[in-house]
Amino acid sequence: MTNTLPMTMIAQIDNVTVFQTAAFAFDNIDDSAAKNQRTGCEGQSNYGELNLGLHVNDNALQVLDNRMNLLAAINEQLTDKSAQNEQHAAINRLHWVSQVHGKHIHDVDATTLNMAPMSADAMVSQQSGRGLAIMTADCVPIVLYQPTSGKIAAIHAGWQGLACGVIQETVSRFTDSGPIQGWIGVCISQENYEVNTDVRDKLLAGCIANQTLSKTEIDNFVSLFSISSHDDKIKLDLPKLAAMQLEAAGATVVNDLPVDCSYADTHYYSYRRQTHMHQPATGRMALVIVRR
Repeated sequence: MTNTLPMTMIAQIDNVTVFQTAAFAFDNIDDSAAKNQRTGCEGQSNYGELNLGLHVNDNALQVLDNRMNLLAAINEQLTDKSAQNEQHAAINRLHWVSQVHGKHIHDVDATTLNMAPMSADAMVSQQSGRGLAIMTADCVPIVLYQPTSGKIAAIHAGWQGLACGVIQETVSRFTDSGPIQGWIGVCISQENYEVNTDVRDKLLAGCIANQTLSKTEIDNFVSLFSISSHDDKIKLDLPKLAAMQLEAAGATVVNDLPVDCSYADTHYYSYRRQTHMHQPATGRMALVIVRR
């Protein structure tokens, strides 16, 4: 945890750092009472300790304050004796987008910072002093870094984004100058992502249309990414699919899979848990990549 916020540094390379936020801190006792507190009450919204989503009917002033505190905590984490005198040590901008489950890529360097977020599901930047934040509550968050160009990116990849090729589209914005490293953040696991078979069929059709997987992976799509459940439903492995799409696009996944499950671990936000508990709303966490 950083600066008392539920935020963890998960990677640091060169002048680039990756952070994962959560809904609740991990320092409480993991007993039934603590778990119930994190899960919230049926029929009541659960915004946790660090909701970063302005679109979930939380108090907007509180959410903006959370975002400011997140930026301050990031800079506090990055500040050390060797960096205090560096001209570009501080992160002065943290960028957000209005995520729409598509594949529009927002180049934050090409536009002025605006209070109204752009509608997009990915961001790219090559300037120092900037951070890119992708909000999730089950979908797959991804961040990328290319050491040779200094470019960073952040991607929101739910099943619709994986179907329409948002990963491939984002990777295409990088140069051919060197390898691209990727990190996958907290998202829902296959064990807890039960859907109808039509979702899998739409995913497969999208992967074929957008050529986001190899022919072998396409031919073995069902066995690679789905397992049978009950009542003619299946369980999909979205993080595995995201990782394979990243590899097919030319990026290397650095962190190990599986990642923490947003549904199973009540320290995180989960839209699916919200619906199962009949809660009107829940908060959003973020995977953040910053470049000093």
